[in-house]
Amino acid sequence: MGTATARNGSTATAWRNWAGNVTATPTRVVTPASVGELQEAVRRAAEDGLRVKAVGTGHSFTAAAATDGVLVRPQALAGIRSLDRAAGTVTVAAGTALKDLNRALAAEGLSLTNMGDIMEQTVSGATSTGTHGTGRDSASIAAQIRALELVTADGDLLTCSEKENPEVFAAARVGIGALGIVTAITFAVEPLFFLTAREEPMGFDRVTAEFEEHFAENEHFEFYWFPHTGNCNTKRNNRSQGPAAPPGPVSAWVEDELLSNGLFQAVNTLGRAVPATIPSIARVASRALSARTYTDIPYKVFTSPRRVRFVEMEYALPREAVVEALRELRAMVDRSGLRISFPVEVRTAPADDIALSTASGRDTAYIAVHMYKGTPYQAYFTAAEHIFTAHGGRPHWGKVHTRDAEYFARVYPRFGEFTALRDRLDPDRVFGNDYLRRVLGA
Repeated sequence: MGTATARNGSTATAWRNWAGNVTATPTRVVTPASVGELQEAVRRAAEDGLRVKAVGTGHSFTAAAATDGVLVRPQALAGIRSLDRAAGTVTVAAGTALKDLNRALAAEGLSLTNMGDIMEQTVSGATSTGTHGTGRDSASIAAQIRALELVTADGDLLTCSEKENPEVFAAARVGIGALGIVTAITFAVEPLFFLTAREEPMGFDRVTAEFEEHFAENEHFEFYWFPHTGNCNTKRNNRSQGPAAPPGPVSAWVEDELLSNGLFQAVNTLGRAVPATIPSIARVASRALSARTYTDIPYKVFTSPRRVRFVEMEYALPREAVVEALRELRAMVDRSGLRISFPVEVRTAPADDIALSTASGRDTAYIAVHMYKGTPYQAYFTAAEHIFTAHGGRPHWGKVHTRDAEYFARVYPRFGEFTALRDRLDPDRVFGNDYLRRVLGA
């Protein structure tokens, strides 16, 4: 990666996201050790006429955090600030990695109610882009926020909750970095519990025909469809009394390391080099996974290692539209010359009350499409996006999409509420960048 000479005389290194599809060369990089230092960095940037963006671990596929101004790395702002067992909350600094939060909570006998399938991101990066798992009744990580702390464009520190600055709280839980830099988040937590996971191969026609039934009967239901096949793998996570019965070491290695990472890496590399092999590989790979049941604490069931790098697009659809959209996606792949080596992921979320949450105001199902890193993805994603937008889909804020402010104003009833708040909090666009100009307007 290249370097750039910063205005203060130090050297700023070019930044690259996890997938490698976004790069930026900031004028300077700051790593504040305190909230006060962050406030000063924002004030100084504004005085120098520079824009400011905070970046977590780069797991977004969009340029939401890219800047040619001041890049803030908040990783030094980490750790649990306070734990209130009576209120059922934990307050954590914004640069804390989800994996560190999960482990610290488990050591205290506590857990988040729901989470996504990876936990490498910082808590602020994950919530600001609307990261979610799957749930019938429990929603995204951002929907579990009870309060947050925000450094605004003038360097002030704003505390937000349902009672304090409620109009900011309504928007800033999924703020895409447009309203300020989050410095701390208070999450709702609950006593540690057990989840029993049941993974089972199932045919595409069956799982789509029975989708509503599976959704209704399970607290957390998701499935993966393997393009070029009629094969899916389903996963049902439900609370249980325990005790923990994790996968045996051999089973865990075969499923999580060999099939999901090692072998998957190899077959994707082959598929990238020789696309004609992909349908045959998909048929073999989709049959390699076997049924298994195991029980463990939540984060060990919800999350899994993801070492095979990819580019992803995900759309949130009204739940009642997801089966039709998925069938349209399959028909499109079957009649095209596309060769897709990554499975398509389907998850759900209940409606929430966050202005720009992808589940804002409607029960939601998600369809995520992926392509192996370094493989041309535009044709596949463009065709998929055409299907998803025809159903009023809302793209994940941290994943590849081509939508703009005009489109978002149509699919988010509270879009104007968010942009008006942005005009009030950051009229000079200290926290702006090209991505936000496209998705929120000038």
